[in-house]
Amino acid sequence: MRNYMRENGYTAYIVPSSDPHSSEYVADCWKSREWITGFDGSAGTAVITLEDAALWTDSRYWLAADEVLQGTGIELMKDGAENTPTIIAWLTEKLSANQVVGVDGKVCSVAEVEAWQAAFASKGIIINASQDAFDTLWKERPSLPMSMAEQMPIEKAGESASSKIARLRQAIAAAGAEAMAVTMLDEIAWLTNLRGEDVDYNPVLVSYMLVTKDEATLFVDPAKVSTEIIEYLNSEGVRIDCYNSFFAAINGFNGKLLLNPAKCCYAVVESAKCAEIVREASPIASMKAIKNSTEITGFKQAMLAEGKAMVKLLHWLRTAVKGGNLTELAVDSKLTEFRREDADFRGLSFATISAYGDHAAIVHYEPTPATDKQIEERGFLLLDCGGQYNSGTTDITRTIPMGELTQEEKEDYTRVLRGHISLAMARFPKGTCGTQLDVLARQWLWQAGENYLHGTGHGVGHFLNVHEGPHQIRMNHMPAPLLPGVTVTNEPGLYKAGRFGIRIENTMLVVPSLSTEFGEYCAMEPLTICPISKEPIIPELLGAEATAYLNEYHKWVFEQLSGYFSGEELEFLKEACAAL
Repeated sequence: MRNYMRENGYTAYIVPSSDPHSSEYVADCWKSREWITGFDGSAGTAVITLEDAALWTDSRYWLAADEVLQGTGIELMKDGAENTPTIIAWLTEKLSANQVVGVDGKVCSVAEVEAWQAAFASKGIIINASQDAFDTLWKERPSLPMSMAEQMPIEKAGESASSKIARLRQAIAAAGAEAMAVTMLDEIAWLTNLRGEDVDYNPVLVSYMLVTKDEATLFVDPAKVSTEIIEYLNSEGVRIDCYNSFFAAINGFNGKLLLNPAKCCYAVVESAKCAEIVREASPIASMKAIKNSTEITGFKQAMLAEGKAMVKLLHWLRTAVKGGNLTELAVDSKLTEFRREDADFRGLSFATISAYGDHAAIVHYEPTPATDKQIEERGFLLLDCGGQYNSGTTDITRTIPMGELTQEEKEDYTRVLRGHISLAMARFPKGTCGTQLDVLARQWLWQAGENYLHGTGHGVGHFLNVHEGPHQIRMNHMPAPLLPGVTVTNEPGLYKAGRFGIRIENTMLVVPSLSTEFGEYCAMEPLTICPISKEPIIPELLGAEATAYLNEYHKWVFEQLSGYFSGEELEFLKEACAAL
């Protein structure tokens, strides 16, 4: 790497974990940071200079990264810890005027590169985003993923691609532009009603789109597109071009080009030599967030399948833990086995968090053979999991008592559950954003001097990415409103290092609720169909109102699921859903 840097005039090179599509999960061919450092965590940025090297990653990965980086000459930077410098501060300290920092402009957003340029300008440090060093260095670099495109039929999508594109053209014109560069894979999948298997957990195709007033072009490897799919796309007004032709098309566009600087890769701006750039949030994100009636029906089908699998797992756990050889990975494996009983199941929507005891205090812990912990008849198992089904995407968390609990565990569980229910019961004016509701989930923890540092809720895609925006429920300001048709999770938690972790999550649907002289009001209905453990609850701490909600929720769960069970499983479900 340093030889390459010297030959190309770089004093430093930044290696992020991203791909050209701002994806949460990236294909193997873009795992350059993992290749150069050996660290395989999902998040992190490596920076290499001619003399030094460092890796920034968050607290989820400090222990794992420290072990991997031993003896490599790469220093671990604990991102978010006190006294850890930012990448900009670290590089500014080490570099001088006219020295060049390299980065691949295809895997960094416009906003990122321009922020670096602005920060380095005062010292005269130059950013060069024109080359991908790993095209040269990584001799056995994996090729682009090659899953075949599949059509999501109108019976499941609920709206044709041509209709969506027509709506997008109206939004482009309203933004004062004439075309849009669409680079995010889930936005392309939604817009075209295509799905694929190019990326772990997200059913998407590696592709780009350029939508103008007169044409919509999908840039994708032709080998991934069957004759039937080509005919389908043509009938929807979409033409096909090669994936690698996208930047040439951008270079040839002469007009006002809409792009989202926070998500669109910098290489688009570099290529758009003749275009006038219009910087706006993607209109597709807001369009995609509001689910139509067909998509909502699909969500309910997926949640029913997920609920059946979860009840089978919860019943199985009661016996399995007594055998003395139950582990975190065994729970994950068994749940996948139960999910596969449904013909619509396609795979996981994210890596399962099966975390027992102190592991549950690590917010995004994922068990591995090296960390797999035996589950005992005491304490909590935190299970955060989700599935991809042909009909929809699921995301659920349950904190499951495995046996004896401490008074502290019971109190904290009850406070988290009360916050979950307080948010679930909310009625709010149409147009309210998630930040305005976030305190409802935290209030009971705050009264005890407790808190959690992650968001309370995120959007969920329809047989798409399990995390989608633009709306969120979190403490920091997220202005996107919670409108009818939006799906959003409700997942407060609490984590005590070295002891235990708690999180309770349902996926919710925002629905119209009330119309008064003061305006339109919305509420949230649960989509997730699964019992919530009652054993840890302290009734007087939960309160009468929350108890009534929980009893109604469990009554509904039993009505939805009881017809699918018999014998011991039905008795278990009846007990799990009995009134508190």
